[in-house]
Amino acid sequence: MKKISVSPSKNIVRKVHIIDAANVPLGRLATKISILLMGKHKRTIKNNIDGGDIVEITNAAQVKMTGRKFEQALFYRHSRYPGSLKTQTAAEVLKKDPRKLIGGAVYNMLPNNNQRKDRMNRLRFNS
Repeated sequence: MKKISVSPSKNIVRKVHIIDAANVPLGRLATKISILLMGKHKRTIKNNIDGGDIVEITNAAQVKMTGRKFEQALFYRHSRYPGSLKTQTAAEVLKKDPRKLIGGAVYNMLPNNNQRKDRMNRLRFNS
Protein backbone atom coordinates (compact mmCIF):
# COMPACT_ATOMS: atom_id res chain seq x y z
CA MET A 1 0.00 0.00 0.00
CA LYS A 2 1.34 3.43 -0.90
CA LYS A 3 1.81 6.10 1.71
CA ILE A 4 1.12 9.71 0.90
CA SER A 5 3.36 12.26 2.55
CA VAL A 6 1.92 15.71 2.97
CA SER A 7 4.26 18.52 3.84
CA PRO A 8 2.74 21.24 6.01
CA SER A 9 1.79 24.42 4.22
CA LYS A 10 3.47 26.53 6.93
CA ASN A 11 6.88 25.93 5.36
CA ILE A 12 5.98 27.57 2.03
CA VAL A 13 8.15 30.54 1.13
CA ARG A 14 6.25 33.02 -1.01
CA LYS A 15 8.23 35.42 -3.15
CA VAL A 16 6.80 38.79 -4.21
CA HIS A 17 6.84 39.42 -7.96
CA ILE A 18 6.32 43.00 -9.17
CA ILE A 19 5.02 43.17 -12.74
CA ASP A 20 4.74 46.35 -14.81
CA ALA A 21 1.56 46.16 -16.92
CA ALA A 22 2.35 49.19 -19.11
CA ASN A 23 2.03 48.37 -22.83
CA VAL A 24 1.72 44.61 -22.21
CA PRO A 25 -1.14 42.72 -23.95
CA LEU A 26 -3.82 41.65 -21.49
CA GLY A 27 -3.73 37.94 -22.38
CA ARG A 28 0.04 37.62 -22.04
CA LEU A 29 -0.07 39.48 -18.74
CA ALA A 30 -2.87 37.28 -17.36
CA THR A 31 -1.04 34.11 -18.42
CA LYS A 32 2.17 35.18 -16.71
CA ILE A 33 0.32 36.19 -13.53
CA SER A 34 -1.68 32.95 -13.34
CA ILE A 35 1.48 30.84 -13.67
CA LEU A 36 3.10 32.77 -10.80
CA LEU A 37 -0.03 32.53 -8.62
CA MET A 38 -0.27 28.76 -9.14
CA GLY A 39 3.43 28.21 -8.49
CA LYS A 40 4.04 26.38 -11.77
CA HIS A 41 7.42 28.11 -12.13
CA LYS A 42 8.75 26.37 -9.01
CA ARG A 43 10.43 22.98 -8.88
CA THR A 44 8.57 22.02 -5.70
CA ILE A 45 5.04 22.15 -7.12
CA LYS A 46 2.42 19.86 -5.57
CA ASN A 47 -1.21 19.74 -6.63
CA ASN A 48 -2.65 19.49 -3.12
CA ILE A 49 -0.62 22.39 -1.68
CA ASP A 50 -1.02 25.96 -2.84
CA GLY A 51 2.62 27.02 -3.17
CA GLY A 52 2.21 30.00 -5.47
CA ASP A 53 3.78 33.41 -5.01
CA ILE A 54 2.45 36.92 -4.41
CA VAL A 55 2.05 39.11 -7.50
CA GLU A 56 1.89 42.92 -7.41
CA ILE A 57 0.88 44.77 -10.56
CA THR A 58 1.90 48.35 -11.30
CA ASN A 59 0.53 50.62 -14.06
CA ALA A 60 -2.64 48.56 -14.44
CA ALA A 61 -4.42 51.39 -16.25
CA GLN A 62 -1.87 51.28 -19.09
CA VAL A 63 -2.50 47.66 -20.11
CA LYS A 64 -2.82 47.08 -23.87
CA MET A 65 -5.28 45.09 -25.96
CA THR A 66 -4.58 44.28 -29.59
CA GLY A 67 -6.84 45.16 -32.48
CA ARG A 68 -10.15 46.84 -31.75
CA LYS A 69 -10.88 44.82 -28.61
CA PHE A 70 -11.17 47.94 -26.46
CA GLU A 71 -14.28 48.92 -28.44
CA GLN A 72 -15.58 45.46 -29.37
CA ALA A 73 -15.09 43.34 -26.22
CA LEU A 74 -18.24 43.57 -24.10
CA PHE A 75 -18.76 42.91 -20.40
CA TYR A 76 -22.24 42.18 -19.05
CA ARG A 77 -23.84 42.74 -15.63
CA HIS A 78 -27.30 41.70 -14.53
CA SER A 79 -29.08 42.21 -11.22
CA ARG A 80 -31.69 39.52 -12.04
CA TYR A 81 -34.44 42.11 -12.33
CA PRO A 82 -36.21 42.30 -15.68
CA GLY A 83 -34.57 44.77 -18.04
CA SER A 84 -31.49 45.34 -15.91
CA LEU A 85 -28.84 43.97 -18.29
CA LYS A 86 -25.95 46.44 -18.42
CA THR A 87 -23.25 46.36 -21.09
CA GLN A 88 -19.79 47.93 -20.94
CA THR A 89 -16.91 47.90 -23.38
CA ALA A 90 -13.38 47.01 -22.29
CA ALA A 91 -12.37 50.69 -22.57
CA GLU A 92 -15.12 51.70 -20.13
CA VAL A 93 -14.16 48.96 -17.66
CA LEU A 94 -10.48 49.95 -17.89
CA LYS A 95 -11.31 53.62 -17.32
CA LYS A 96 -13.57 52.91 -14.35
CA ASP A 97 -11.50 50.19 -12.62
CA PRO A 98 -8.51 48.53 -14.31
CA ARG A 99 -8.38 45.93 -11.52
CA LYS A 100 -11.61 44.37 -12.79
CA LEU A 101 -10.29 43.96 -16.31
CA ILE A 102 -7.00 42.34 -15.32
CA GLY A 103 -8.47 40.47 -12.35
CA GLY A 104 -11.23 38.98 -14.49
CA ALA A 105 -8.75 37.75 -17.08
CA VAL A 106 -6.54 36.18 -14.40
CA TYR A 107 -9.56 34.66 -12.61
CA ASN A 108 -10.68 32.90 -15.79
CA MET A 109 -7.16 31.54 -16.42
CA LEU A 110 -6.92 29.91 -12.99
CA PRO A 111 -8.33 26.39 -12.60
CA ASN A 112 -11.83 26.19 -11.17
CA ASN A 113 -11.13 24.56 -7.80
CA ASN A 114 -11.03 25.39 -4.08
CA GLN A 115 -7.66 27.14 -4.34
CA ARG A 116 -8.82 29.76 -6.85
CA LYS A 117 -10.04 32.22 -4.21
CA ASP A 118 -6.84 31.96 -2.16
CA ARG A 119 -4.74 32.50 -5.27
CA MET A 120 -6.74 35.59 -6.25
CA ASN A 121 -6.21 37.00 -2.75
CA ARG A 122 -2.47 37.03 -3.46
CA LEU A 123 -2.97 39.28 -6.50
CA ARG A 124 -2.37 42.92 -5.54
CA PHE A 125 -2.57 46.16 -7.48
CA ASN A 126 -0.35 49.21 -6.98
CA SER A 127 -1.44 51.89 -9.42
